[in-house]
Amino acid sequence: MKLTIATRESRLAMWQAEHVKAQLEKLGHVVSLLGMTTRGDQILDRSLSQVGGKGLFVKELEVALEEGRADLAVHSLKDVPMELPAGFTLACVMEREDPRDAFVSHQYASIADMPSGAVIGTSSLRRVVLLQALRKDLRIEPLRGNLDTRLRKLDEGQYDAIVLAAAGLKRLGLAGRIRSEFAPEEMLPAAGQGALGIEICSSRSDIRTALAALEHRESWLRVAAERAVSRAMGGSCSMPLAAYATLEPAGLCVRAAWGDTHGGLPLVRAQLSAAVTDFEAAVRLGEQVAAQLRSAGAH
Repeated sequence: MKLTIATRESRLAMWQAEHVKAQLEKLGHVVSLLGMTTRGDQILDRSLSQVGGKGLFVKELEVALEEGRADLAVHSLKDVPMELPAGFTLACVMEREDPRDAFVSHQYASIADMPSGAVIGTSSLRRVVLLQALRKDLRIEPLRGNLDTRLRKLDEGQYDAIVLAAAGLKRLGLAGRIRSEFAPEEMLPAAGQGALGIEICSSRSDIRTALAALEHRESWLRVAAERAVSRAMGGSCSMPLAAYATLEPAGLCVRAAWGDTHGGLPLVRAQLSAAVTDFEAAVRLGEQVAAQLRSAGAH
C-alpha cells in the first residue's frame, strides 16, 4: 500500500514520522512524508493555554488527512487533544518511550542542587505546579519553542536549568544532556507522555488495518486510562494536571495530580488500581481517579 504520513517539521516530529515510516516499510508499504508547519510551531511568544491549546499542533495535519493529501498523522500523544474532532480517530499507539521528565542543566546535577532563587524553565502548567511542590524557592520562568530552541536558550544562559520530556531527548540522541530524571513520585508525567499516537480519518478502515501490526497494547491501555483522567477533568493546556498509569501485579495503577498555579491550594493527588483487560475498563478506571481528584478539591 502507498501511504503518506503528515508530520510537523520540527526535528523531533520528523524523527517520529521517520520511525513510523521505517516500521511500515518493513511491512512492505511504500511510505512518503508530508512535512507541515502548524500554528503551534508558529506562535512562540505566548503559552499554549493562552492561544488555543494542544489542538494548534494537530489542526493542519487533520486538514491534510481530510483532503486526502495524507493517510495518517504521527503525534506525540501528550500533544493530542483529549477529544478529537468528528471524523478523526486515534488508530494506533506504539510502544512507549521513557515517560519521565528530565532535568537539564550545565551547572547543577539535580533540582536539589539548585540554590534558592535560581531560574528553571518550563512551558507546562503541570510542571509548574509540581516544581512548586518540590521547590517553592525557585523562579519558574516560561519556556516555549521546539526541543532544540529550548536547549539553545539554556545554553545561552537564559535559565539555570530546564525541564524537558526524557523521551524526546533520547529519541534525538541527546540523552547525554540529561543530568537527572525525575522519579514519577516527584514529577508525575503528563497523560500520554513518551507515547506516539497515529491519527487517521475514521472512515479509513484500510489504514487502521495497515497500522495494526504497530500497536503496543500495554502502552495503549496505560495511555487510555491517563487520557480518561484528563478528559474527565476537562484537560487541556490550561489544566495543571498529571496522569500516569503503570501495569503492576495488582493490575493497572493510575496516579494523578492536580495543582493550583496561583499557589493558593495544596497539590491534590489521587490513585486507584484495578484488574484491567480492555480499553473500556481502563477508561472507567481513569474516570474514577478523576472523580477522586474532584472530591479532594481539584477543579
